[in-house]
Amino acid sequence: MDAELIDRQDYERARLQLGASFQRILGYFREDGIRSVAAVEQAMRDRNAASLVIPAHTLKGESRQLGSRALGDLAERIEMGARQCVEHRTGPEELIGDVADLRACFERTLAELEYHAGPAALPRASTGFGRKTLALSLNGLTRS
Repeated sequence: MDAELIDRQDYERARLQLGASFQRILGYFREDGIRSVAAVEQAMRDRNAASLVIPAHTLKGESRQLGSRALGDLAERIEMGARQCVEHRTGPEELIGDVADLRACFERTLAELEYHAGPAALPRASTGFGRKTLALSLNGLTRS
């Protein structure tokens, strides 16, 4: 397990506590994470600090629940920085580097978690009613 991304003790504690629900929770993490990362990126493109707060907060909590300190810490920096921007009525430009790093960190973390969770955790092709594919591109965000 990549210790840079996942704290093994926290990960094992989550697996033990969640038991059979671990796979389901990991699926929620995947779905919510994709949406949260996209929302953070869109908020940064819009230069809207207030819109950064909730998706970064969500990603922080869900990451830490599964033992991902790196992603949780990165999301927390974005959340807290955005809160400061809102309080001081400034733009979130100082956060662009962290936002640009977010997707790669999320994708590496998700891959690591799914690898260690086993084949049942891997995403399946969507055949359900009303499902749509979510894009995973940065759409112009780059690290300065």
